[in-house]
Amino acid sequence: MGLVTTEQMFKKSLCSDYAVGAFNVNNMEIIQGIVEAAKEEEAPLILQVSAGARKYANPIYLKKLVEAAIEDTGLDMALHLDHGEDFDICKQCVDGGFSSVMVDGSKHPFEENVALTKQVVDYAHERGVVVEAELGKLAGIEDNINVDAREATFTDPEQAKEFVERTGVDSLAVAIGTSHGAYKFKGEPRLDFERLKEIHALIPDVPLVLHGASTVIPEFVDKCNEYGGEIPGARGVPEDMITEAVKHGVCKVNIDTDLRLAMTAEIRKFMVENPAEFDPRKYLGPARSAIKQMVKHKIKDVLKASGKR
Repeated sequence: MGLVTTEQMFKKSLCSDYAVGAFNVNNMEIIQGIVEAAKEEEAPLILQVSAGARKYANPIYLKKLVEAAIEDTGLDMALHLDHGEDFDICKQCVDGGFSSVMVDGSKHPFEENVALTKQVVDYAHERGVVVEAELGKLAGIEDNINVDAREATFTDPEQAKEFVERTGVDSLAVAIGTSHGAYKFKGEPRLDFERLKEIHALIPDVPLVLHGASTVIPEFVDKCNEYGGEIPGARGVPEDMITEAVKHGVCKVNIDTDLRLAMTAEIRKFMVENPAEFDPRKYLGPARSAIKQMVKHKIKDVLKASGKR
């Protein structure tokens, strides 16, 4: 029981048709909802912390909350840095007890991305920490990520092979058409599965990662809209596309936006129906329950990871 790396999780999922859910955390209720769902579904679990979460909650508090979740549930889980933009941030998290870090050099030219990733890999591996990197550039907005659709680039399969060989990275986030945030598609949703298959064929032993994979569940969007604050045009990746991607080397699927929508929908609903209430426990409790049920759905129906712990 404790913090673990993703090495064994991915080794198992790479040989099967399921993926490990990587859920972004910001506070106690979000962590509780996620880990309760994972425990009930007997599923492997990655909790990840973004730059925004580190600024909001302080990494010390978040790590202690994760440690409490491990003690409470008896689950093994990975604590992962999401989108570490430079060596210093990755180093801080490695030194601070994270079991996995992502270095995101996707905004840099290829050679600079290779150099940055190799620097983080060398430091982390010496300390028993695994590293995820990104090649290609996803569109969208989420925390400190803001990429215009015109600047997005899909992952080149041949470059992916070279990148992995030169950096020694443990897993690779690829760009095949997903995007960060709640506004993913203007036309028909489309993921480039042929590109994904080619990448997987060239680096079959490397776990692939899908960022921007929230499906923007209509139920939560509708509830947010109904109880104030329109979210017009919010649209995510269809769930069957996520499930299909899992069959072609995707071992880790990142989910953040759906957590935010689930929590916000319940809080808005409660406050509209109970305008005189001021006890945070009264609205954070239902929000936590909504997160739990949504995560159970993701684990069981989308990622097919129930019972894979």
